[in-house]
Amino acid sequence: MELHVLNHPLVEHKLTVLRDKNTSSATFRELVSELVMLEAYEATRNLDVVDKPIETPVAPMIGKHIAEPRPIIVPVLRAGLGMLDGMTKMIPSAEVGFLGMKRDEEHPTQQITYANRLPDDLTGRQCFLIDPMLATGGTLVAATHYLAERGAKDVTAVCIIAAPEGIKFVEEHIDPSIDFKVVVCAVDEKLNDKCYIVPGLGDAGDRLYGVID
Repeated sequence: MELHVLNHPLVEHKLTVLRDKNTSSATFRELVSELVMLEAYEATRNLDVVDKPIETPVAPMIGKHIAEPRPIIVPVLRAGLGMLDGMTKMIPSAEVGFLGMKRDEEHPTQQITYANRLPDDLTGRQCFLIDPMLATGGTLVAATHYLAERGAKDVTAVCIIAAPEGIKFVEEHIDPSIDFKVVVCAVDEKLNDKCYIVPGLGDAGDRLYGVID
């Protein structure tokens, strides 16, 4: 597993505003999109490209073009939807799938899958999993293995913040045959007894869309 933590003053500034409990949902959504766009530069560093002949107003040249099959972006519902706009702005030619998973509250590292809108065959596809929080790591491992069962071998997870416990769990449980990378804006201090990241930013889904009982 390859972990990349962004180190940039813009990221630190935006992340501080994002964490603030007084930040409105509208501003929170905008900041999530902006942070994901900054993360996308690192997440797509090894994106497959092919040569493409073009003509500029001055001369012909060989440029680069995103290779086929197109990459696929997979938000983990529901909080991952808040990151989708930023990723598709950076990779507009990518396809989009959806994966609904939620934590089993009695067993925090186990997940319940409740929705799936993905191609049956992901062989040869570069996959980008997007989910704001890497907390226990259970969702990320389950989602990655879910893609791998459909043939995916190149998976990059894009998260806003992570907990050390979650990173450790992913490192210990991810299938080593998968070319797996994680890009985050920050690694926080710890998980609390409710498996929330500390200092964190609260429940990302609630802050994006409002609380649903």
